[in-house]
Amino acid sequence: MNNLPTLPTGNSSFESIRLNKDIYVDKTRHIYQMISDGKYYFLSRPRRFGKSLMVSTLKCLFEGREELFEGLWIKDEKNIPDIRWEWKPYPVITLDFNEISHETPDMLKQSIEEHLTEIASSHGIELKRSFIKGKFRELIIALSKKTGMPVVFLIDEYDKPLIDHLGKGDDALETAKRNRDILKDFFGVIKGVKISPITRFVFITGVSKFSQVSIFSELNNLTDITMLNLYADMFGYTMDEVEKYLMPYIKRMADENGHEPYHVMDLLINHYNGYRFSKRKIKVFNPFSLMTALKYMAVENYWFETGTPSFLVNLINEKKWHIPEIEKLHSTKALFSMYDLETPHLDALLFQAGYITIKDVDEELYTFDYPNREVKTAFIENIFYSYTDGDGGGEYARFILLSKYLRTDDLESFMDTIKSVYASIPNILESHRDEAYFHTLFYLMVSASGVRAHSEVLTCKGRIDMVVEFKEKIYILEFKCNQSSEIAIQQIKDKNYADPFLKRGKTVHLMGINFDTNNRNISDWKHELFLP
Repeated sequence: MNNLPTLPTGNSSFESIRLNKDIYVDKTRHIYQMISDGKYYFLSRPRRFGKSLMVSTLKCLFEGREELFEGLWIKDEKNIPDIRWEWKPYPVITLDFNEISHETPDMLKQSIEEHLTEIASSHGIELKRSFIKGKFRELIIALSKKTGMPVVFLIDEYDKPLIDHLGKGDDALETAKRNRDILKDFFGVIKGVKISPITRFVFITGVSKFSQVSIFSELNNLTDITMLNLYADMFGYTMDEVEKYLMPYIKRMADENGHEPYHVMDLLINHYNGYRFSKRKIKVFNPFSLMTALKYMAVENYWFETGTPSFLVNLINEKKWHIPEIEKLHSTKALFSMYDLETPHLDALLFQAGYITIKDVDEELYTFDYPNREVKTAFIENIFYSYTDGDGGGEYARFILLSKYLRTDDLESFMDTIKSVYASIPNILESHRDEAYFHTLFYLMVSASGVRAHSEVLTCKGRIDMVVEFKEKIYILEFKCNQSSEIAIQQIKDKNYADPFLKRGKTVHLMGINFDTNNRNISDWKHELFLP
């Protein structure tokens, strides 16, 4: 157990991982399929989902680094007996926009030029054209002529010069627009009449998918595989892959924490699994969070180390989104091809960034939800800070206790904690404090504690304000404003809200909660066990 291969949590270099004999979850079957089917590809995935490692793997593959692929699917002749991979070295142009400066449009152009010059120099080529579009074309033609082979293009995080400027005001948005125009012109070179015949393969990745018109109108032959069934598990780890490659680490974590492996597996599934990217019913783990948890043998919110992008939080506040609605978003696939800088669609952004995922598909209607506990709790806590202007008297640290109080039926402590948070919010925010405001804050606090909280649950008699579900019991909560907790409890009974939960074999708790808008807090609450 102590001599297990290293889990490469911070390493996106395929060469380094293979030479060091680190764990590599084999995705070369998908790579072979993609290269066999076409030549021009685009794919978006959330950050830290293996995009850079995929680019590095493709680079080594097209460079003919056969020795690095020993033992992998693409090297096994039994898998591809008819048309085997030819280990020929192709000239590869790799552009990682994480490494390209983009604070201003001029810096973007200068940094792209420097990278092109560096690539040219490594091949003994001198670029003489004046502008980046001309230099790019010149480099491609020179590489193909010098090697006698068509060129491979690998472009990672293409959208970074755009999304890094969102949510920062009008001036920053203008910078993003000018950067967009530069990229549109630059990428168009690849489709040129002189370049297309000497192109072997194109692979472009990013977090977001901007509309074809705004970015890739010149490169309009890209195949977008972001939501295709065939590539649903090309990024992230399936349950089969976890069992094949990572079970020794799960057993090690179980031994370290005094648990059984199945218990650790349940924790990992709850925290890091749940991402679904197509109609195909297959879910994957967040690879970074899963490997980091196994490396340090602790379940934490690792994916959120860099925080939620400010532009998402700003957009949610700007659009005045009712946060509980995120759990039951509905959309058609067409929405994901319409996103642009001037018309940002929050649901598309949340999906592309990894904060929501596909829960169900009914013909062409997609339903979305949070993928797992890591995303939901950390995202909601971040939203809570913005919803209260960052105030709250330091009570956020007590959120985690709310779950414990409900689990142990310590409802006095539960309600005292909730009331203390309401009391700590500055009066300046009270102008819009209606039932929806109190309800949303309540939902944010309870959800941030990690419990399964669902808002506005639909029944045949109406909508339940909130349901909180544990393994052995369920809480049904009804909120009132300037009325009474008695009225709230009576509504639960009159509308038979408990009926859908009676067959689950769980204890059903009823809670009525009344908010006083003058005192800006909960005035009274009542709890009853439901006795059918």
